Amino acid sequence: MASSVKSDIADGLSGLVERVTFHNEDTGFAVLRVKVKGARDLVSVIGIVAAVSPGEWINAEGHWENNREHGKQLRATAIRCQAPNSREGIEKYLGSGLIRGIGPVYAKKLVEKFGESIFDIIEKTSARLEEIEGIGAGRRRQIKDAWAEQKVVRDIMVFLHSHGISTARALRVYKLYGEEAIARVRANPYLLARDIPGIGFKSADIVGAKLGFDHDSILRARGGLQHVLSRAIAEGHTALPQRVLMEEAVKLLGIKDDVIRNALEREVADGQLLTESLEGESMVFLPALHAAEVTIAQTIHRLAGQPSNYPPINFEQALTWVQKKTEKELSSSQISALRTVLNTRIAIITGGPGVGKTTLLDSLLRILAAKNVRFQLCAPTGRAAKRLGESTGCKALTIHRLLDSSPEGGFHHGKKHPLNTDLVVVDEFSMVDVPLMAALCRALPTQGSLILVGDPDQLPSVGSGTVLADLLASNMVPAVRLTEIFRQAEASHIVRVAHEIRNGCLPSAPNEKGADFAFLHREEPPEIAELVLRLVTEEIPKRLHLDPRRDVQVLAPMRRGSLGIRELNVALQKALNPPREDRPEVERFGEKFRVGDKVLQIRNNYDKNVVNGDIGWITGVDSAAREASVAFEGRRVIYDFGELDELELAYAISIHKSQGSEFPAVVIPLAMQHFLLLQRNLLYTGVTRGRQLVVVVGQRKALATAVRQNDMRRRFGGLLCRLLSSKNSP
Repeated sequence: MASSVKSDIADGLSGLVERVTFHNEDTGFAVLRVKVKGARDLVSVIGIVAAVSPGEWINAEGHWENNREHGKQLRATAIRCQAPNSREGIEKYLGSGLIRGIGPVYAKKLVEKFGESIFDIIEKTSARLEEIEGIGAGRRRQIKDAWAEQKVVRDIMVFLHSHGISTARALRVYKLYGEEAIARVRANPYLLARDIPGIGFKSADIVGAKLGFDHDSILRARGGLQHVLSRAIAEGHTALPQRVLMEEAVKLLGIKDDVIRNALEREVADGQLLTESLEGESMVFLPALHAAEVTIAQTIHRLAGQPSNYPPINFEQALTWVQKKTEKELSSSQISALRTVLNTRIAIITGGPGVGKTTLLDSLLRILAAKNVRFQLCAPTGRAAKRLGESTGCKALTIHRLLDSSPEGGFHHGKKHPLNTDLVVVDEFSMVDVPLMAALCRALPTQGSLILVGDPDQLPSVGSGTVLADLLASNMVPAVRLTEIFRQAEASHIVRVAHEIRNGCLPSAPNEKGADFAFLHREEPPEIAELVLRLVTEEIPKRLHLDPRRDVQVLAPMRRGSLGIRELNVALQKALNPPREDRPEVERFGEKFRVGDKVLQIRNNYDKNVVNGDIGWITGVDSAAREASVAFEGRRVIYDFGELDELELAYAISIHKSQGSEFPAVVIPLAMQHFLLLQRNLLYTGVTRGRQLVVVVGQRKALATAVRQNDMRRRFGGLLCRLLSSKNSP
């Protein structure tokens, strides 16, 4: 360094934080540039700190070291921050982007006007802020609210950090618990695992231990039960047998089962959990999922076997008319299906690709429209709804938008406000889980009809339950399965291969140049990854004149491993959207997000009106405002940096998350490292996502394994039992 630091601070220093060069909110690791009295140049301080901003005063203890690249720096073992008390510090603090509504320009004006009393002005007499030109009532309220929020959030960050939890989750904790956050966590730290995405039971357990909760505490046991059940629900179950829940909780907690049994009784007594005997097995539910299953069963019992409420239709005349109108002759199976669907209150239309589901649906809707029947079309995802609308020429919405989701998490349409329609048609129904189906059932008018269109050979829903499979297995609902592949679809190798996979046959790779399906054999994972990268970035875009970021989608079976989603996304981001000065970026929750990145929403957020599975594009990163903007189908959605755990890079996504979507070109890496997920329905679903081209890259053994394995893992729940039971009739 050009100058030395005085010897009286040889084991530490005090100074003003001039710049936060780096701060990882997950780990707390920070690199700070500090102005120290007696030092001509800024001093580098490296250490762990929960929260830090330019302008704050720090006291740091540690040892000095010489870094080849950065020179002399203090590696701190402890860093303590204090609010700034000098005009210089206050101006830097306010202008750092910590407070929404204040940037460097307003920070300078505020300090010039109010000096060191500015913090009290914001907190106690904020109306005076309007004395500054450019600050009106709206900005003044924004500043006051942001000031109050950041104070609480920083307290939460320090609290979480001191108890071993990533401070990046602080905003979520604050948004859920408000100013009582620390008190609530002190009272029951196990709530964190239940309520905050990204904080698992182990992290909450560490907090509990630090706060003095006993190993066999009843609160710990209750938290463990909730965690085991929540984990099962995330895997697709709607309930667990009590014996399984107890076994898993004993394994997780390492305490006697009588403590866990007592905890279960308390959870049931408090209404947090619910037990029910189904087919001789005691099942444990979350009350909301239990109520959802009952709602579905009652609705199906009410509709099943009932004639339709449509105006009288002369079927033969209608058939002749619609075939003339569409200039398409329906097959005998389509005609039979059309007759069935027109005569019942509820029906299921199933079949694989190329069997004419779209043609059948188009014919049905034309006939009903001619009879002035009002209908609503919907699908689980935005991409599926868009495709449905394009194929039918009718307006189609996501189910969430049809039901009008509210920021509080519910829906406007329900029993009190049913949909104003005669018929609801749901496409891609295999994706619909138990909670969403229950919401749809509540919103269906008393005299309304329901048509469900889906492919039972695809993967079950990402969410809880197997609604389509249960409805088909119950034989309660008239179901028509289309199997005949039409001539125009026969030309597609994608369609033929999909049906081969569905029938358990190894796909026959075509030899023709320009075929729309290919299997490219590579044995070693690095070779597979390299070819996937080349196909996406060069070969497919060149052959089909496609945009590699927008039109070519990698679908991977699992997240981990060298061919997992995370590794592929890092490589694809580097190739397709490398760092540039005009592409601001932010790193949060272990992911780097950059302007221009393709991203995936991974959980429902009704406040932002985005749902799990929506794909968007990062259009802006504002470090000062600590916000990123994302465009979803033309809609601009703002994310606080603390909310970026709702997003993932989407150059590569899971086959599960691709359900309901269709992409111009799809590339699927396949290797034995994916063994646990190599299943027929997974490969079938992946192949059917491609419109113009599907390329499977990988090991022949992995391909054969995926085609052969058809032992779908059972999901625990009670819907099928309720459908078969008369006591669930309304």
